[in-house]
Formats: sequence, structure tokens, C-alpha cells
Amino acid sequence: MTAEEVVTEGCSIPVEGEDITPKKDGGVLKMVKKEGTGSELPMTGDKVFVHYVGTLLDGTQFDSSRDRGEKFSFELGKGQVIKAWDIGVATMKTGEICKLICKPEYAYGAAGSPPKIPPNATLVFQVELFEFHGEDITDGEDGGIIRRIITKGEGYTKPNEGASVEVCLVGRHEERVFDERELKFEVGDGEGLGMPPGVEKALQSMEQGEEALFTIKPKYGYGTAGSSKFDIPPNATLQYTIKLKAFEKAKESWEMNSYEKLEQSVIVKEKGTQYFKEGKYKQAAVQYKRIVSWLEHESSMEPGEEEKSKVLRLAAHLNLAMCYLKLQEASSALESCDKALELDTNNEKALFRRGEALVVMKEFDRARADFQRVTQLYPANKAAKSQIVLCQKHIKAQHEKDKRLYANMFQKFAERDAKKEADQEKEQEKKPNGSAMEIEENGAQEQTAA
Repeated sequence: MTAEEVVTEGCSIPVEGEDITPKKDGGVLKMVKKEGTGSELPMTGDKVFVHYVGTLLDGTQFDSSRDRGEKFSFELGKGQVIKAWDIGVATMKTGEICKLICKPEYAYGAAGSPPKIPPNATLVFQVELFEFHGEDITDGEDGGIIRRIITKGEGYTKPNEGASVEVCLVGRHEERVFDERELKFEVGDGEGLGMPPGVEKALQSMEQGEEALFTIKPKYGYGTAGSSKFDIPPNATLQYTIKLKAFEKAKESWEMNSYEKLEQSVIVKEKGTQYFKEGKYKQAAVQYKRIVSWLEHESSMEPGEEEKSKVLRLAAHLNLAMCYLKLQEASSALESCDKALELDTNNEKALFRRGEALVVMKEFDRARADFQRVTQLYPANKAAKSQIVLCQKHIKAQHEKDKRLYANMFQKFAERDAKKEADQEKEQEKKPNGSAMEIEENGAQEQTAA
């Protein structure tokens, strides 16, 4: 513990506590008022939830989350709060209450924060830490990949699709280490090395030199199949400690001229084809999608380049459709076929594969139309003829099913109506006198009216 005497007129709060600054310059002093639980501390990037009360040294309160009745949250170490908070909260345990005394250079500095905080003000905060959890790095923030930074990286750039990376990784399942390797590879090739997709997604969130712990849910791990290679059961949650030692970004689309885009497209097309032959359909699809992203909206090509681009885009869409069919993703296959047909209206493969996708989607009428068009344009295509027969069987079966359904429906309606009529007749039979009286009264009314 250290103590410091501060000569400040009207000061009523003693300036004392443990110096927790990295430089040990006395800029942030901490006193624990209530011990927390456990041994785990928040890490850089964690989202922390706290209550706080802020005062000047003379005891004047300038802010309080407790008065607002709502906990305050921020991402630790991201510069979202004053320096003193990033330093101080990183030392706290869950449930801990502490006092932080923050010199101006770790708070609002010479400018202060008018009108409540004057220039060069030393501030006092009482902070209570309620909970903290890692950063969700998935696109939809579905909790599938949570990052906790062990060592912060350098710079602002991150690996992209196709980047060359050098990593150290340790994979764990229920405390058992199942994978420990140092690797050099291109982002997009991880599946071929036995890595789950979540690892590559994790790498694209990292800075050079960063080391982080990632919790990966089954959706981004080995899924419902598990991994026989690593003895991972179905639906397993994984933990990976990853260090990104070095990387070299792949050129983005805007960084390449048209010649480079065409050159790279040829390379990744061959790469995708090799993956497809090996049955690695997801990896193959990644390569074909890169071609589309590079060439689809390129408008500065010469006439000769434009024709090459069209050939490559058509091949990419056709190959993507085949990958999606293999992956049982019929709607994505349908979309790729539509894109291919925009480039070549009568393309045999695009029509046939769209028909296959429609069969999977049970849209047999539309599928038959595509296969019929194939046979009209390409009479030698026996597979299309077989598919027409198959579609007609499905359509006939559906018609028979509909007939039975409607027949049963009409029969139920008829039975319901007959029952309703029978019930009405029974009601009439129960009141014969009343009916006669009504007739007589009606007759009397008619006579009176006449």
C-alpha cells in the first residue's frame, strides 16, 4: 500500500491505495472495499458490467449509474472509457467493490469535462463489478464464437480470406488437448488441415502478435458429426488458444487491376477444382466465391478481358451450384444457376442443375420444365429425360394425394351438413304444438291486416 498527501483546498477524501499503473507513476490508486469471488479477471475485449459513483476530491458527486438504476457496460481495453477505468477494472474480480483514485492524465486531463469536471481534476470512483464475458465475433452475434484476448496484438489490420498466416494453436475439449500445432496456411484452407470453420473465422478477427482464447460452439466447430480424427463427439463446444505470429493479407478486389483479377481467378479456379475432386465442397465453394467477388462488378476491362471474365464467372457459378448440391443447400444452388443463366441463357449444365435443385425443393413442375428445356436444346442428354420421368411420377403422386385429401375434405363437409340437417329436424319434432300455434297466429295476423 502507498499513501500520498495531496494539498488541495477543500479536499475531504484521502488519496491512498495501491498503485496499479503499468508505469507505477501513481496515476491510478486502488483500494478494495469488498473482495470479489473466484480467481478470473476480465481480459481485453471483454464486455464488463459495473455500477459506479464518481466524485471530485472534495466529495462533490458528478455522476452515478446507481442513481440512474441501470448498470454501465463497456468493452475493456478498447478506449471506450478513461484510461483509469481500463486499468482498474482489469484488476477486479466478479462481485468486487473498489475505490479508484484517478489522476488527471488518466482521467479527463487538462481540459476536464465541463461543466461538472474541472480542468486537471483528480477523480474518485467507487466501482462494483457484476459480470464480464468475452467478445462475440460472429456476424450475427449469435454467441457461436467468443473471444477473450490474452495478449493484445499490434496494428489495425487483420487477416482476410486468402491471407497467408503463421499460427500456434491449441485445441481443447473438456480440458483434453486434442490438437496442438504450429502451422502456415492460407485462410480458406483450414478445413483441409482438420480445423473447424470457427478457427478461420477467429483468425480473421485477430491482430498480428495477438494471443486469444476462443470458445467455439458446435455450429462453428465440428457440428453434429463431430470429428473421428480428434475423437470429438457430436455437438461439442471447443476451446482454442490461438497465437497469430505473422500474416500477409491477400489483395483485396480494389487493390488489383483487371489483369491481376483474371490471373488470380484462374489460380483459385484450379484450386477449387482440386478441392472438389477431394470431396472438400465447402473449401471448393470458398475459392469459386472469390472469383465471383473479384469479377462480378468489374467494369474496366478491355473487350478481350471481358470475354475471359465471362467464361470464368460462368464456370464459378456452375461449380458453386454443384458444390451447393453436394452440400444439400438447394436454395443456394438455385441462386448460382440463375446467375449462370444470366450469362448464358441456354447453358445445359445450369438448366440441369437448377432442375436438380428444384427437385430437392420439391418444386417438381418447375424442375420438369427445366429438364424439358434441356432435352429440347440438347436431345442427346439422357439424364434429363430420366429426370422428366421422375418429375412426372412425383407430380402424379402429388395429384393423387391431393385428390384423396380433397375427397376426404368434401366427405367431411357432406357428413357435417347431413348431421346439421338431422339435428334441425330433431329440434322441430320436439316442438310440434309450438309450430302449429305459430302458423295459426300468423294466419290471424294476416286476417287482421286484411
